[in-house]
Amino acid sequence: MKYIYLWRRRLSAPDGAFMEKYIINGGNKLYGNVRIQTAKNSVLPILAATVLTDKKVEILNVPQITDVKNMVKILSCLGCKASYEEDNIIIDSSSADCYEIPSALARELRSSVFLLGAVISRFHSAKIAYPGGCDIGLRPVDLHLNGLKRLGVQITEKNGYIICKCEKLKGNEIMLDCPSVGATENIMLAAVKAEGTTVIKNAAREPEIEDLQNFLNRIGAKITGAGSGTVRIDGVSKLYGCQYQPIPDRIEAGTFLIGAAMCGGEITADGIYPENISSLIHKLAENGCKIHINNDRIVLENHKTLTSVKSVETRPYPGFPTDLQAQYTALCCICGGHSIITENLFETRFKYVPELKKMGADITVIDRNAVVRGVEKLKGASVLAYDLRGGAALVLAALTADGYSEVLDISHIDRGYGSLEYKLKKLGADIKRITV
Repeated sequence: MKYIYLWRRRLSAPDGAFMEKYIINGGNKLYGNVRIQTAKNSVLPILAATVLTDKKVEILNVPQITDVKNMVKILSCLGCKASYEEDNIIIDSSSADCYEIPSALARELRSSVFLLGAVISRFHSAKIAYPGGCDIGLRPVDLHLNGLKRLGVQITEKNGYIICKCEKLKGNEIMLDCPSVGATENIMLAAVKAEGTTVIKNAAREPEIEDLQNFLNRIGAKITGAGSGTVRIDGVSKLYGCQYQPIPDRIEAGTFLIGAAMCGGEITADGIYPENISSLIHKLAENGCKIHINNDRIVLENHKTLTSVKSVETRPYPGFPTDLQAQYTALCCICGGHSIITENLFETRFKYVPELKKMGADITVIDRNAVVRGVEKLKGASVLAYDLRGGAALVLAALTADGYSEVLDISHIDRGYGSLEYKLKKLGADIKRITV
């Protein structure tokens, strides 16, 4: 076993030396089984949490995506050691000795902000550039920073950096203005070793938050309430190591189910918690899909034209996920009738719409609403992925379109979907990755 700090397969060039794209010949139905990867949105905060302990942590079945690669590179820059055993990753943070998160990596990875709470807890100091990621609208970190201030952290913002210092972290009651996933998780990470008790009210309820709680408790934390609106963290002085399997990726599962609904056929999504995407399952049933659920397996079958659902609104969990909005909008493009999609969380998440219109989609965007009128068929075109989930939506549209499509700049898609083209090929899709 040897230490590595770069992902084993080069997915994209950081210096822009080349770009990769998908070439897709649409029209094939999808059949077969797809194994769902471990959740990106669980793995990233759990990786951040490994900074809290000086014992080794092994995370199982880590997805091969660039967001994970970038998080591991950040941990390496902090002095942590990362090693791989097949798809498992072992993090040893015992030699961590740096509290500055490199600006270039922070700007590549939105989830780098999760490291604030963990790094402050470990070093009582942290410095980070404003985090980047997909351009889907304003995602201010004010809720994160206000929560940290309530724990005794002094924060200054200077020249694009967030600089945090504290002598001692002290538990407190924190009321979030809105149930932010990132802020809830960041405050949890900061409060784990704080003196006394921290109570987060109006906390986000996403399954990934409960997963983070379970991981932290496995290494010795005392946290209750994750998955509800109130999370309680009783500070501890010592944390340990563990081996941990994060939950399945509900967004990847939803993407494949939507793809099968659009293309027709029958697929089985294995290794998924159906209750975590119940809002999508109900919508797909309304569209006319046949869905069977058996423990951690979802079977979706469709052999007919889909019926439109009149309206869909993204909401915090357990509502319809914003991370499936683009993919579901692509589905609405080929339904009989019309739908209104309302995006309540991110104000510019419809950036993919002009690309879908190149394929013949009939969509009108008004503020946070997209009015989608179903067409009989989409047509192949050259389209550009602007962000992770919008890029996935373009892939699904291309799979069902007449003729060939090319989806450009798939580095965005690689941020969250591991081996997407291989999984789709296994299901019968005509898709290949090309380097240009």
